[in-house]
Amino acid sequence: MKTLLKNAKILVIDKNISVINGSIVIENNRITHLGKAIPKFRFDKIINCKQNLLMPGFKNTHAHTPMTFLRGYATSGQLQEWLFETVFPAEDILIEQSEDIEILTKLGILEYLKSGITLAFDMYYAPKYIAKAAKELGFRSVILGTIQGERQSPEEVKADFDEFNNYDSLVSYKLGFHAEYTCGPDILVPLSKVVNELKTPVFTHLSETEHETNDCLKREGKRPPKHLIDLGLFNYGGGGFHCVTFNDEDMALFKKHQLSMITCPGSNSKLASGTPNLRKALDLGINVSLGTDGPASNDALDFFYEMRLLSVVQNLRAKTPNTLSHEEILRIATINGARTLNMNDLSDLSVGKIADIIMIDLHAPNMLPLNNIPYQIVYAASKDNILMTMIDGKILYYKNRFNVGENVNHIYKKAQQITDKIKKKLKKN
Repeated sequence: MKTLLKNAKILVIDKNISVINGSIVIENNRITHLGKAIPKFRFDKIINCKQNLLMPGFKNTHAHTPMTFLRGYATSGQLQEWLFETVFPAEDILIEQSEDIEILTKLGILEYLKSGITLAFDMYYAPKYIAKAAKELGFRSVILGTIQGERQSPEEVKADFDEFNNYDSLVSYKLGFHAEYTCGPDILVPLSKVVNELKTPVFTHLSETEHETNDCLKREGKRPPKHLIDLGLFNYGGGGFHCVTFNDEDMALFKKHQLSMITCPGSNSKLASGTPNLRKALDLGINVSLGTDGPASNDALDFFYEMRLLSVVQNLRAKTPNTLSHEEILRIATINGARTLNMNDLSDLSVGKIADIIMIDLHAPNMLPLNNIPYQIVYAASKDNILMTMIDGKILYYKNRFNVGENVNHIYKKAQQITDKIKKKLKKN
């Protein structure tokens, strides 16, 4: 299968971020040519991009996609109250009927495709249904183990690691646990043994609130990052989601152990958890990537919203404009996400890389006139500007139409029925 995307503007991410005019040739799932010269092939598909922008797809490096059923439901309370009083009781009902996770995941995937997101790092239960949804729709999913109390165990995530890293080319699996405050030594010590046996990274919610950090200090006599590092959980890399309360000591440890910070400005703003000092993290050389978190704590799965919010909350924190440059924000949303997951074949648009590509409409009124295209992607664009989302060389969304092999209206209907059923059970309880 040979595809030509011609007459395009192309976002190039190397030492600098620039825009060039040219075309991209894709053979099967990889980019084989990029530039002005077009090879003389017989193409199976030719798309005239009409000077719209091609760029790498966004990498959503923290997600709980099946939580679409909680969109607009979990609306109040800070993290601990919100989580234990609203989210966990609803999830208990969902997990009783865990096959429903497949439809709820498919709904989230459709939103990702419409938003230019080509990968989700998905932390949730019943991974077989997330994997099935991703495979059936053609979406790229990295599934994360989610040990929490009686939900999953170190033995189960080890078995899942073996199964889902051999499931499908679009699906992979990494070790993880919900958080140190929901997993005691009886979980974390045996999990550390699994991590060191497999020699693999681990990821978790980390230092998300002052309450979490202070509680860990009282229980363990140390801050959460040091506690987990001392247990050997980060011996082979990985990272933390949120990292809101990181101080200099925490950042030094993350730098030393080459761990990634995954920031979620939409979720952390909604729950009033706080804002990490990402300027300091980047200056130290820590890899920072971006996540939406779940539809319960964010409601939207929209990277344009996240990029813009990432910028403004960092400005407010530092009381300085342009605390993060637009180039840094674009890297955080794309290439840094690939680095977080050690998936460098997906990092950018260059010859040899996998074709996870999006096209942005540069002719819409919110993008005109064109003065600085990379800057305008961060500050002016929206998901309505997404014209195309391609994953693994296949176009799954094009000009407001999905090409996922399923009736999307059926997915919408089923997701609403599942949500209504859960809400009815919650009222009875």
